[in-house]
Amino acid sequence: MDIPVANVIIQVCFNYGSRMQEAQRLGRILRPKQSAGSSEYDAFFYSLVSKDTDEVVQNDARQQYLIDQGYS
Repeated sequence: MDIPVANVIIQVCFNYGSRMQEAQRLGRILRPKQSAGSSEYDAFFYSLVSKDTDEVVQNDARQQYLIDQGYS
């Protein structure tokens, strides 16, 4: 996959990556790029989390870290 032109990331497992690695992935997907025929920039980052597991708590902490880093 050509990451510079990708506009969607689906993260399936994040237990073995650091919060900084996740921030890097998010930063890469948010780099400015134009959609074909549009002047708007679109980027989507999805993280799949199993309900009622420790992943939920870890995901909340990661989201808070990204918010603290300035991501909305």
